[in-house]
Amino acid sequence: MLPPSLARTVNEYRTRHGDLVNQFARFVGVGLTAAFAHFSTLAILVEMDAVGPVLGSAVGFVVGGIVSYILNRRFTFDATRSHAGAVPRFIVVAGVAFVLNETLMWLFVDKAGLFYLLAQFLTTGITMMWTFTGYRVWAFAHRSAVRG
Repeated sequence: MLPPSLARTVNEYRTRHGDLVNQFARFVGVGLTAAFAHFSTLAILVEMDAVGPVLGSAVGFVVGGIVSYILNRRFTFDATRSHAGAVPRFIVVAGVAFVLNETLMWLFVDKAGLFYLLAQFLTTGITMMWTFTGYRVWAFAHRSAVRG
């Protein structure tokens, strides 16, 4: 049981930010699904000696990105913007995340010598903060909330 002052603070936070917290929870759920697609693709390609970890991560990123777009559009952000309006914005946000993903994987695997799956786990956590913000305020924002 929480002390009364902390309980009040938690309740105030829930009241003020409950929608955002719920949306972020949905984003995490969708992200786990997309990450599973990403990691599975990465592991299959690397373990079959088809490609190295950095290129495998790039291919996995694209597969995970497709899963992310479909599920986030429907379940996380309840987007009203048309696909013609949302897809280019999604691609810009995902493109920045892709560069971030590849840069971090290169640093963690090639420079720091981390195991590629651990490196991908760390990289995914970092890029998640960028993508949630970009998708929420721009790519999937309701048309009335964003100009253009």
